[in-house]
Amino acid sequence: MEYYSWILAFHIVSFISWMAMLFYLPRLYVYHTEFKDKKDFVEIVKIQEAKLYNFIGVPAFWATLLSGLAMIAINPGLFKSGMWLHIKLTAVILLIAYHFSLGYFRKKLLNDECTKSGKFFRAYNEVPTILMIIIVVMVIVKPI
Repeated sequence: MEYYSWILAFHIVSFISWMAMLFYLPRLYVYHTEFKDKKDFVEIVKIQEAKLYNFIGVPAFWATLLSGLAMIAINPGLFKSGMWLHIKLTAVILLIAYHFSLGYFRKKLLNDECTKSGKFFRAYNEVPTILMIIIVVMVIVKPI
């Protein structure tokens, strides 16, 4: 338990970094789809999408996941502290699926094969917000 607070701090910073990517990448997808007729612009957006996903999102995802697993390994009693952790982990699993779906859409957009609209990506951009709210409430309030 000596290092638990340090791991927790690292976990929170990693989570914030990961969420930044999860919030911003779909916004880039909106611009990508709505301005697909402007090839020079789209080429720049493709570079931004790749850098955001690969250099911020993927490392932040792994840092969040590994630090979270480390905290559970250090304190497995968390599973006996109520349903809040189970609900949080369910939201995290959905967030992970969302992360990989963004990678899927990035590849489709990269190859000009994506048929989703800017309107779709605007709505899809709300998913991480809802999951983040659930995660934060479960961790802070522990209502269950």
